[in-house]
Amino acid sequence: MNSQETPATPTEQTSAGPGSGAGAWLRERSELGVSVLLLAIGVLVLGDALTMDVDMTQRGPVGPKTVPIAVGIGLLLIAVLLAVDVLRGGRGEAEAGEDIDLSEPSDWRTVLLLAGVFLGFAVLIGPLGFPVSGMLLFWGAAFALGSRTFHRDPLIAAVLSLATYYLFNNLLGVPLPGGPLMGVL
Repeated sequence: MNSQETPATPTEQTSAGPGSGAGAWLRERSELGVSVLLLAIGVLVLGDALTMDVDMTQRGPVGPKTVPIAVGIGLLLIAVLLAVDVLRGGRGEAEAGEDIDLSEPSDWRTVLLLAGVFLGFAVLIGPLGFPVSGMLLFWGAAFALGSRTFHRDPLIAAVLSLATYYLFNNLLGVPLPGGPLMGVL
């Protein structure tokens, strides 16, 4: 490069050479995928909210449709604003504050263990109730995330599960299934 040539701008660099085209354009603006996802979720939330069957006796100054409609409109607005920002050249910042190595592969064992724990919780909450299935959920999640303190983890999981059960069932008035311990608790 001699002294009279100017360096190519980012748009000139991407419009020439191999790999240019629609695929390269979309790769450089991958945040548009998040915008499309937010748009789809916003449309789904608004569609459900507007078709919600509301009984006349349930209406008050703020009906049950108000929050879902506000959330749906907010999602649509954020999707549009994000798309406009990306199309104007805005970019998301790289993860700088996390203590992770992005060059390492994903830990699929942990992901699959956690998915299994959550699926097991969903299956067991009916027959075993929240206190027992919640304890298995908390203990299983701790195990999947690497804790191997077998004498302490089940006790913490049991206390956390019972505290959550009492908080929701007794203090907040949200009934959770008690299962076989219903008479004891």
